Amino acid sequence: MIDTSPSKEQDYPLSPVPMSERRSFWSMGLVLLGFTFFTATMWAGGSVGVAFDFSSMLLVLTVGNLLLGTYAAILGYIAAKSGLNTALMSRFTFGEWGSKLSDVILGFTQIGWYAWGTATMAILLVELTGLSETMTIPLMVLFGFGFCVTAFIGYKGLEWLSRVAVPAMVLLIGISMGIATSDAGGLSGLLAIVPSEQMSVAAAITLVFGTFVSGGTQATNWTRFARSGKSAVIATLLAFFLGNGLMTLIGAFGALVYQQADIVDVMVAQGLATLGILMLFMNLWTTQDNTVYNFAVAGCNLLRTKRRRLVTVSGAAIGTLLAIAGMYEWLIPFLILLGTFIPPIGGVIMASYFVAYEREYPALQNADLPAFNIPGLSAYAIASAAAYFSPWIAPIVGVITAVVVYSLILIVSDGVRQRRAHMLGTA
Repeated sequence: MIDTSPSKEQDYPLSPVPMSERRSFWSMGLVLLGFTFFTATMWAGGSVGVAFDFSSMLLVLTVGNLLLGTYAAILGYIAAKSGLNTALMSRFTFGEWGSKLSDVILGFTQIGWYAWGTATMAILLVELTGLSETMTIPLMVLFGFGFCVTAFIGYKGLEWLSRVAVPAMVLLIGISMGIATSDAGGLSGLLAIVPSEQMSVAAAITLVFGTFVSGGTQATNWTRFARSGKSAVIATLLAFFLGNGLMTLIGAFGALVYQQADIVDVMVAQGLATLGILMLFMNLWTTQDNTVYNFAVAGCNLLRTKRRRLVTVSGAAIGTLLAIAGMYEWLIPFLILLGTFIPPIGGVIMASYFVAYEREYPALQNADLPAFNIPGLSAYAIASAAAYFSPWIAPIVGVITAVVVYSLILIVSDGVRQRRAHMLGTA
């Protein structure tokens, strides 16, 4: 029997995805790849590219993206086994009302990126085509609402777009990187390039890991559709390691050869302006629809509403207004700062699932959850502080601290309860 319930039509924003609605490995992998093909990630790669020699750059990008992929894959496993997204997992971790903290942080970050992407598309299109600057705001409105169409449809819309856009982007990227390698004088020419900037290895890994960690934390919105934990882990690891890795590598290549990190600028420098505009459009659309989808899922949990489509359109409207308001200029540094405070959410969720609930959440509708889970919120606060003040790789410090602190709190609390029960039993 076909499920025609409102939850199905809205992609189950407040309930687990049933096994009958799970998707194939390739379907989920394409959607995740489309999400990780993100223009801003290239800029992170560009910053790394000019600070290291070619072989060191490859090592930094490999380590940073492997760590990011592993983080996202663990959360992907939990999502596949439970059928829940990050927002719903947060109820078990932070409490019914405490989970709204993660909804606000994750939702704001995603709609902030949506505003940036909308502004980027409009501004660069005006610059590249020579349109009048008076067209910038109308184009922001057009793209602000246009990008959300596939997200409004839901998972199927994201999948349809990714089937077309991902192979096309891979082809365009391959053409561009081939030209760049030739312009640099081949592999020997790349190896001979001397770094023009300085950056520590820790700072470089933080940049690679942190720029897209907010996306990794919310990749559960698609891995909850996986048919098994194994397929979720493999698809997520490949998408974030290869997809995000490819974006950072392109940025690094462009910065090394052309002093331009963005693929569009690189293609323009290569005489491929038309293909560059096409690449920009597909690159942003496959990330924008995923981003506003993330906002909608977090918003549904925040407001306790199943009307995901309405929240999606509302998010697109907010993102468009932020783009028009001029957040294009200062938004990215602020959102990267939020990258420090987002990974601990994932870390506490990991400890909650594997330690507190021993790999099996109870049915959400029957769970007796407190309004605020003080141990979970405390672990998050401690981990965020540790990440913020750490001189090392902040996002990784946040995740590890969150896992360790919350696990210790759970173990100590359980030990205290058992001792009290024993004392009462012998009294």
